[in-house]
Amino acid sequence: MKNIERLNQLLTEFYDKMSSWEQSVVKETGYTLAQVHTIEVLGVQGPLRMKELADKLGITTGTLTVQIEKLVKANLIERCAHPTDRRAIVVTLTEAGQAIHVKHNQLHLDLVNDLTMHIEPEHEEVLISCIEKMNKEF
Repeated sequence: MKNIERLNQLLTEFYDKMSSWEQSVVKETGYTLAQVHTIEVLGVQGPLRMKELADKLGITTGTLTVQIEKLVKANLIERCAHPTDRRAIVVTLTEAGQAIHVKHNQLHLDLVNDLTMHIEPEHEEVLISCIEKMNKEF
């Protein structure tokens, strides 16, 4: 088997396993995967304009608006006027949203720790470099 075929197989298998893990973790929260990903992006990036958040999530602003409305009603996100642009809306996590982000992020950190516990530190650096390069291609 050629390396590209093997890499394709491994990446597909990893994606499937990661997706399954993510679905099972998110299912316990009572929120959708899309909602948790929105919380995750805001937890990492901080307050964002709706357009910026939609771009980071890879969705339209229309789709995001529906999602944000549900998260506002659940008291996980707040909408605020942009401080210098009256036309723009900024969304930010509430304390409850921040708590979900912290908990979900810790689950990710625990998983990565478990997945990499048998990888030598010098190989971790190579793995990080490779993933960074692949992410830039998206």
